[in-house]
Amino acid sequence: MLSYPAAIPLSNHTLIRLAELIRTRRAERRCRWRRLDASRQALLVLAHLRNGDTYARLAAGFHVGTSTAWRYVREAIDLLAVLADDVHAAVLRAGRLAYTILDGTLIPIDRLADERP
Repeated sequence: MLSYPAAIPLSNHTLIRLAELIRTRRAERRCRWRRLDASRQALLVLAHLRNGDTYARLAAGFHVGTSTAWRYVREAIDLLAVLADDVHAAVLRAGRLAYTILDGTLIPIDRLADERP
């Protein structure tokens, strides 16, 4: 198996914040042992969310099972979902912005075409 270094274009603050959420959740649930510590789990989750790495690749890269990688990602997504705004608050926030990306899809447009005769 070949391995390669990968970069995730996110700040350290993002990694630290997610790791703290995971640590807090583990303390609440009184988890005694996990294969990865909270910061490594946060890195695994961010690699999946930002780079789209598959569970099999994450499992191989972090030396955990595929089901463990899935469980770690699912756990972190549940923690992040609790922090998200509800639909009403999101609509109010979007109304104050110049533009809003709803699903992350980039649509190629040519604004210069509007100025042509």
